[in-house]
Amino acid sequence: MSFEKEWASARTTAAHSTSPTADLSVDPDALGAVGGDAYDLYQRLSRDGDHARPATFDASIALTNTNFRSGPALLTVHDRWNTQLRTLLDACANVSNHLDYSAASHAKEEADITAALSASKINEYLK
Repeated sequence: MSFEKEWASARTTAAHSTSPTADLSVDPDALGAVGGDAYDLYQRLSRDGDHARPATFDASIALTNTNFRSGPALLTVHDRWNTQLRTLLDACANVSNHLDYSAASHAKEEADITAALSASKINEYLK
């Protein structure tokens, strides 16, 4: 199935499965768990994802200096790995930070809504 057909099918399914009385609910524990996992992955990648980089760089320079054509290729691998590792670290940090923000934002909105509803009840009694 092509992407376009799969996307159209998913949109149709979503459109038919939405209830007019549906309400957005957020499970702060679930958000926290996923955010925590993203943070843990970030920490592990920061620590373990860079072990081979110095040795790879040194080997690529040694190979290049001795006129092996594999030296520049190994340097390309080194650079690509470094770039992809940084991209993955940024993505993990983004997920973790966004979920922390989402959980805090939702809690604040819930408190604001609760306060507004309480105030409207008080106003009813004063009228």
